[in-house]
Amino acid sequence: MSDPLRPRASLRTAVVWEVLKDALERRAKAAVPEGSGLDVLDTGGGTGNFAVPVAELGHRVTVVDPSPDALFALERRAAEAGVTDRVRGVQGDAGGLLDVVESGAYDVVLCHGVLEYLDDPAGGVRNVVRALRPSGTLSLLAAGRNGAVLARAIAGHFGEARRGLTDPDGRWGEGDPLPRRFTAEELTALVGEAGLEVASVHGVRVFADLVPGVLVDTEPGAVEALRELELAAAELPAFHSIATQLHVLAHRG
Repeated sequence: MSDPLRPRASLRTAVVWEVLKDALERRAKAAVPEGSGLDVLDTGGGTGNFAVPVAELGHRVTVVDPSPDALFALERRAAEAGVTDRVRGVQGDAGGLLDVVESGAYDVVLCHGVLEYLDDPAGGVRNVVRALRPSGTLSLLAAGRNGAVLARAIAGHFGEARRGLTDPDGRWGEGDPLPRRFTAEELTALVGEAGLEVASVHGVRVFADLVPGVLVDTEPGAVEALRELELAAAELPAFHSIATQLHVLAHRG
């Protein structure tokens, strides 16, 4: 089974993967009949970093992504993992999501790294929520505003860090690759306004992007120790404000 928790990659995906696996397990136990697998929608799922491991758990995954190249790579990845029959790629985006997938057809929807690029994040959240079944679950992952400020300051770019503090979209300058970032409060408000109940908020990559790579690569056991630290800090609200990314798990009904 492929695993998004590979060395180094694990530091960026560990928290989200652990929360998602637990949510999928709980939803699967409530499925009728039990063990029949869930219908999962991965918006902006790209090459299948999460979609393929989710399919390997026995679920049916539809990936919506605007990039034909990403969908081709997804197809190849699914074939290598032996889950072609459980992974389907569809070209499209969150803005026109319901033009390419059925409304109210999915037990779980993943919306990871999508809101940052939408002109209307609130509209994007409403679209993914409409794709959920009445008791569905949303996994929402987006870039954290304050984490970027901290990273720019530690790198010595103090002017950029200050701009990130005051910019309405959390951007630190013209060279910033992201159109916008969010606080935990902004994300939970978007989810609540779309009619979902927030179950949990986790900070993602609280330390991983700040620790020098050479330390992680050369110290024995450093990757696993840092991964465990990330998992321990993720649930603590005090660390949400400095996380590079924020993960919100929410339920409908």
